[in-house]
Amino acid sequence: MSHTASPDFGDRLFERLPAELRASLSPEQRTALQRALRQQWRRHAIDIRHSFGFWRWRWYFVIIAGRDRRELTRRQEKFFSMAEFGFWLGYLGFSILLGLLALYMIKSALGIDLFPNHHLGVWTWVEAHILHRV
Repeated sequence: MSHTASPDFGDRLFERLPAELRASLSPEQRTALQRALRQQWRRHAIDIRHSFGFWRWRWYFVIIAGRDRRELTRRQEKFFSMAEFGFWLGYLGFSILLGLLALYMIKSALGIDLFPNHHLGVWTWVEAHILHRV
């Protein structure tokens, strides 16, 4: 089965340029533009492109994803650093709560009562709903 390669994006772009503009470009300019376009449109880790006919029109969708190599503005850098800080703060808080819950469960399973007649009820709930089912 023969498979023909689709024309390069740069070639398709040049075909759409007005003829007088194409004629005005030197070979060096054309090569430089093609090189710049290839750098901009690199392969992505996820690259899904598909078109389909529906009713009287053709539709297309493109899903691309990969590492962002663009330079960020100062505002974007500030936003992403704050978002990263929030993520790590949430992760740390969740980890501490999970660790405290694990320690509480171990303490309760061993029958250690630090404050007599004061319980959170977590161990009682686990005994009633999880341990007695097994």
